[in-house]
Order: sequence, then structure tokens, then C-alpha cells
Amino acid sequence: MTNLAALRKSYERAELSEEASHADPIQQFEQWLAEAIKAHLPEPNAMTLATVDRGSGRPSTRVVLIKAYDRDGITWYTNYDSRKGRELMDNPWAALQFHWVELERVVRIEGRVGKISEAESDAYFASRPLDSRIGAWASPQSQVITGRSVLLSNAARYGAKFLLNPPRPPHWGGYRLQPDTWEFWQGRKSRLHDRLRYRLTDDRRWIRERLAP
Repeated sequence: MTNLAALRKSYERAELSEEASHADPIQQFEQWLAEAIKAHLPEPNAMTLATVDRGSGRPSTRVVLIKAYDRDGITWYTNYDSRKGRELMDNPWAALQFHWVELERVVRIEGRVGKISEAESDAYFASRPLDSRIGAWASPQSQVITGRSVLLSNAARYGAKFLLNPPRPPHWGGYRLQPDTWEFWQGRKSRLHDRLRYRLTDDRRWIRERLAP
């Protein structure tokens, strides 16, 4: 059995100082995301989405892909009837996390989530490959199914129905998280990591502060 307690890594690639970081978190995120893409990391656009079931208080996580970002927030697309969709309907507060292992960096984002406009969802859906558009119809996401044959049968049925022009399903579209907190984590030697948090004040200003690792 692998001795997990003995696994060690010293983080020594970079540092994150107040002087070298941006005062605006979206600019800091833009810089780090660009550097992750430039480094040819595997799926630098992958992020963990955490939601909480309001009734039970149980959290759940899954990996989704960022598809857009701007000052209004972080956007991704999914099935509204999925577990995350149902939880976001009841409790719109969520958290995102990017982990760029090779760069020894983490970005954490918290805020309120809402659906984007139907026009935005339509435009993005139309840009997807045909098999992905059919897949959005074929998969009853998060529901129990008897086997993979259900998905293949559904895909064949919807493929025959819509041919080359499947419309966006009414149960599928985009969400946008509007951040009120960002944290940028840079691994450092001796576990004395750099953590800079940005908090949004009531008057819509960002306060940058250092957290102990």
C-alpha cells in the first residue's frame, strides 16, 4: 500500500506579492488563466463547482468548463435539471476553484449564481459540435438509468429527429457566477504559501488582503 503520509512536494516555482499583483481580481485572473493556457496545461479551463443542497445542507462538487468571463462573472453551461441545477435553483450561492497543478496555483471564487439570457445560451449552443448538441438532448443528467444503451438509444432517436439542426433543449443553458470573493493561492516553500483575497465591499470596491496559509 502506498504511504500517502510520505508524499511530499516543495512549491518553489513562483511568488505572489501585493506589489506584483493586480488591484482588480478580474485582471489577476485574466493573467493567470492566460499563463495556464500558454503553458499548455491539460484543460486549463476546467474548474470545480461546489453547490449545497438547501434542505440537507450537504455540499457536492463536480468539474465543469469555464466558457466565458467578464466583469459580470464566470459563465459555464449545463443541464438545468441536473443535481447542480436543482441545487442552484434552491440555493444560488456557490463556489468555483481552478487548480493549475503544474504552476502550483489555485484560484477560488465565491458568489451568487443565476441563469444567463436565453439568447446567450442559444448562441453558445449553436456553436457546439453536432454530437455535443445531440448529447444535450440524449442525457437525462443526474438521473438513474439502466445502462449506457439508454444514452445511445436516445442519441440515435434525437439524431434522427433533428438531423443537422438540433435546437437548444429547454432544460439546457448557461449559468453565471457573480463573484464577491476571489482568492489567489501560489504555492511557496516550507508551506508558507502566498494567499491574496479580494473582497467586494458594499460600495462595489475590491479590498485586497493577505491570508495566512
